[in-house]
Amino acid sequence: MKNSTQNSLTSGVLRMLSALPYGLVARFGETLGSLLYLLPSRRKRILDTNLRLCFPEKDESERKQLARSTFRHVIRSYMERGVQWYGSAKALSQLVELESAIKLMDTYEQPTIFLGFHFAAIEAGCMYYSILHPVASIYTPMSDHSTDDIARLQRARFGTEMIPRNGSARQTLKILKSGKPIMLAADMDFGLRDSVFVPFFGVQACTLTAVSRLAQLSGARVVPFVAAVLPGYRGYKLSIFEPLEAFPCGDAGMDALRMNQFLETQIRLIPDQYYWVHRRFKRRPAGEKPVY
Repeated sequence: MKNSTQNSLTSGVLRMLSALPYGLVARFGETLGSLLYLLPSRRKRILDTNLRLCFPEKDESERKQLARSTFRHVIRSYMERGVQWYGSAKALSQLVELESAIKLMDTYEQPTIFLGFHFAAIEAGCMYYSILHPVASIYTPMSDHSTDDIARLQRARFGTEMIPRNGSARQTLKILKSGKPIMLAADMDFGLRDSVFVPFFGVQACTLTAVSRLAQLSGARVVPFVAAVLPGYRGYKLSIFEPLEAFPCGDAGMDALRMNQFLETQIRLIPDQYYWVHRRFKRRPAGEKPVY
């Protein structure tokens, strides 16, 4: 009963937000983010730690300014779930600019893995792609079961085939070989299994090797994409890049490092839009102390 009530409340709020002008919702999210940033919180401590580790060249004032802007983007992105999860296909499509270095199709002769990253607009980018073409998505279940139920249902509303991260590898390979692409993100600490420690902004980060392993097994090309928030409350831009060259290379550690290096380059273009509120350095190499 409790979960049902919470589901109804969350859905109701997001439906209401989807009916409001996008610019109004975005501004509200930024204002709320500014206010919440003033309060002590676990997420704020994680954010400050990540920025200190990854941007040692910045002084305290610069990192504080970056942290405040990041928090605004994070909270704003939560408010914008309304149009992303409940807005019409037309409404969402009008908010997204697309730039692709590859030809986008309903099916691909070569299996295709779309490699995403946790920027503030990743949800909008993935939802928009699912309007254009069939796609499957590997997702990580949320700890809050009520929110997870809503997210899984709404993310699939344009036909996306949702695959839990701990789901069947055989199912994933079958989808790839059928010509349907799979979207996934591999820029979080998902545990030591199938991971290696490689540098991320000069800090050893537990990084998944699953992408290169999946590409090796399926013969898939790995195509990075970045979804960014456009200035002036104009919406989002979905950028799809050329496939990573010689990936996988046969060395899982080198593949993981290349993913991190690509991500670093993209983050430096829009550093305040990355989800620094995640514990990217949760696990440490043997002998290193916890950072959080």
